[in-house]
Amino acid sequence: MLIKLYPDNPDSKQIDFVVDILKKGGLIIYPTDTIYALGCDSYNNKAVEKVARIKGVNPKKANFSFICYDFKHLSQFTRPLNNTTFKLMKHCLPGPFTFILPANSNVPKLFKNNKKTVGIRIPNNNIIREITRVLGNPILTTSVKDDDDIIEYTTDPELIHEKFGDIVDVVIDGGFGENEPSTVIDCTGDECVIVRQGKGLVDL
Repeated sequence: MLIKLYPDNPDSKQIDFVVDILKKGGLIIYPTDTIYALGCDSYNNKAVEKVARIKGVNPKKANFSFICYDFKHLSQFTRPLNNTTFKLMKHCLPGPFTFILPANSNVPKLFKNNKKTVGIRIPNNNIIREITRVLGNPILTTSVKDDDDIIEYTTDPELIHEKFGDIVDVVIDGGFGENEPSTVIDCTGDECVIVRQGKGLVDL
C-alpha cells in the first residue's frame, strides 16, 4: 500500500493508521531527512526478525538504529549521556545524524545478545517523528538500499513501492528522498568521533 503524507502537516488519521499497522507487527518504509528507510515497532520481536530477514542479516549481529521522537524517547535504549555528548546532540538534533551511544539493558533484550552500543536518530522530518510520537516508543530503522551499482539509494517513493510493496505493509510517500545518508558520530569513547560523513555537518 502506498499512502501520501505531507511533512509540513501530516494527516493525523493516516498517522494513526500507520501506527496501528506497526502495533500489529507490520513493516513500513518512510521518508527521513536523508534517505528512505525501512522500519518497525522496536518492541515487536517478530517484526524485528522480519526486517533482519529482508536485510539478510542476523538480528543478533545487526547494527540497526532507532528513530526517537525526542530525548525522553532516546533514554529508553541508552545509558545516561555525559554533558559533552548531550550538548553535541542538542546542537545537532533533530537533524541528519546517527549517534552511536552506550546501550542500556533494554537493547540486549531486543536482540538476545550482549550488544553494548546503539544507534540513535531524531530526524528532522515531521512524518516519521509524528509516527514515533503516537506509537510511544522508538522505531527500529535501517536504510532502503538499491541493488543498482550506480545509485546506492532510491529516492522516488513510487519506485520504492514497486520494488518493496510486496514485502512491507505500507510505503509512505513523503516526496522525493535524498541519496546521501546521515552522518554517523560515535560517542562511546572519551571523545566523539565522526565514523561516516554524510549529510550532517558539524565541527567536533
